Amino acid sequence: MDIPVWSYVLSMGIYLVFLLLLVEFMRKHHKLSAIIWIAALFTIPLWIMGGVEGWFRWAKNFSILIPIIIVSFCRISTFEKKKGKFWEFFQKGWIIRFTYAILFLNIMEASIKDISMNNYFNAICGFLLCATIPLPKKYFKYSTTKYADYIAFTTLSWNLLYTTWNACFVYAETPTYFASSLCIILAAELYPLIKRKPELYIMARSQTLGAHLLIRSCLPLLFPSVMNAAAWQNPMVLKYWGIINFIVIIPYTGWYFWQYRIGNAEKAFTRGRSLEAF
Repeated sequence: MDIPVWSYVLSMGIYLVFLLLLVEFMRKHHKLSAIIWIAALFTIPLWIMGGVEGWFRWAKNFSILIPIIIVSFCRISTFEKKKGKFWEFFQKGWIIRFTYAILFLNIMEASIKDISMNNYFNAICGFLLCATIPLPKKYFKYSTTKYADYIAFTTLSWNLLYTTWNACFVYAETPTYFASSLCIILAAELYPLIKRKPELYIMARSQTLGAHLLIRSCLPLLFPSVMNAAAWQNPMVLKYWGIINFIVIIPYTGWYFWQYRIGNAEKAFTRGRSLEAF
């Protein structure tokens, strides 16, 4: 399918703005956000009609939407200091470890998929991203002020490495959707920069990914018709992209564990205005 350059610029620009506005809306309206994500599960019949198939696609949908719903309950419960067994369940210490584990597992499942596609260097990069997620419970929090934010103190370098690793994975796994997936990746990077709150990266990333998977499952022909990127696929680009990701993450991994060893992790992982939230 021959799509003119201006069409990519227009469609990707509109989608990027939509995603940024979505993250802002979901952040400011934590109760309505929970309702919207719960309602999203009732669209499963549309997923079946749309042809969602394969273990990875179904696992990806559920491993994003269900944790987003749980995080939404945590935001409400913590921010509003809710009482009662149901709400206090979401205030327990294990919930922080759970949200950390979900991030870990989402990267891990994509890395395993990378191996099945012979994208080995990018897979190793994914495994090292798992190993370098700042540990709970210290670096994952739910804010009790302003917008009930879900806060994760990942470093800027980790965020960028995650972005290029994930983009490479999508380029290999579903090249048709690469352009639209690039929008959700960029939106997650841009939102914390616009707000000058780097600790909001994981929250923005989960919201954009959840919305993208939902749209893709319910309207499977939307993205291929307006921003089909299949023609962009190049095996050599994929090969060297994975190698570059692997090379770059090696020194970062060394730096990450060195910060823990010298007792500098708290300062290294919380920078700028995020120190106030920490």
